[in-house]
Amino acid sequence: MGLTGGMGAGKSTVARILTERGAVLVDSDVIAREVVAPGTEGLAALVAAFGDDILAADGSLDRPALAAKAFASDEARATLNGITHPLVGRRTAELIAAAPADGIVVQDIPLLVENGLAPFMNLVVIVDAAEETRVRRLVEFRGIDEADARARIAAQATDAQRRAAADVLLDNNGANGRIDAEVHRLWDERLVPFERNLRTRTPAARPELPVVEADPEWPAQARRVIARLAVACGADARGIEHVGATAVPGKPAVDVIDIRITLAAGVSADALRDRLADIGFPPVAAGDPLIAAMGVDLAAGERLHANADPGRPVNLILGA
Repeated sequence: MGLTGGMGAGKSTVARILTERGAVLVDSDVIAREVVAPGTEGLAALVAAFGDDILAADGSLDRPALAAKAFASDEARATLNGITHPLVGRRTAELIAAAPADGIVVQDIPLLVENGLAPFMNLVVIVDAAEETRVRRLVEFRGIDEADARARIAAQATDAQRRAAADVLLDNNGANGRIDAEVHRLWDERLVPFERNLRTRTPAARPELPVVEADPEWPAQARRVIARLAVACGADARGIEHVGATAVPGKPAVDVIDIRITLAAGVSADALRDRLADIGFPPVAAGDPLIAAMGVDLAAGERLHANADPGRPVNLILGA
């Protein structure tokens, strides 16, 4: 799961609650500092690239001195990213691999949206708060100058961009502590069963769903699913599209996102079976009563996958 939010939104509060509930927190800011700590290959590489005047008197990284050099040109910035990004990625992978088999891993990534990482997460949780609320918190609780706070916020993704990436939007505009119950409910009702279903390769329980009025969020929800599927399928999918009743604007429908994956020439559905299950879309066995419950008519040779996330019903239909 990816967790993010703008400065002052309250992401750290949500991360703390999730950790208290048992989540394995992988904090990208902590990792970014860890990989360039004194004595690391990361710090040595930065010194070799930018000079030893980026070091403080105690041998640690002088971040303002590094920034003055690394952000002076696109070439210098690329050099910085070429050194730090692989190290952060490797350490992140190590921490995730070390998590318990039944662990719920939460990746705390401040720039998740800015860096286009949402399609690589099984679920994206955004902590949301109005800009004026965030500015006030930054000034009152972090001692940041108001003009500086507004400049930092302006340099990040917009609220609209974050909301477009959000599978879960946690409203943290209220008083301190009001968000707590919402986070506990997210843990109990979505994250725990999602982890169990993902680990056991089990589709989420699918209660009988009524026909509802068209939801203007259906297209955005479908786009998020398609982005994840595109990463998992790569060139093995010739096309991935939103189909079915929820793809028709303004039409009442059962609240299920239907996605069709058209396989590339010579690719069988079996080639994608494990990759789709790994990102939360396990296969539904032929003859499973769930197929009838899902209301899907499969043509000869087509395969069906369903999502493991109990919070968003999705059907995947794979075929030539």
